[in-house]
Amino acid sequence: MNIDRFVLAFAGLVVLVSLGLGIWASQWWFLLTGFVGLNLLQAAFTGFCPLAMILKRIGLKSGQAFA
Repeated sequence: MNIDRFVLAFAGLVVLVSLGLGIWASQWWFLLTGFVGLNLLQAAFTGFCPLAMILKRIGLKSGQAFA
């Protein structure tokens, strides 16, 4: 698995989990969903992704988006 796929899979997982928690536990979890969405949006425009930087440091191979 490369960095691009991991970042997208992790973001999707966090969105789904936070949506579920927002529905069943507390509406405050929807803030996490919004944060993930904003982070994905800024990463699309700037190319800066904190998770991608961490994954690169631990040795995951780069894909095309976060090279």
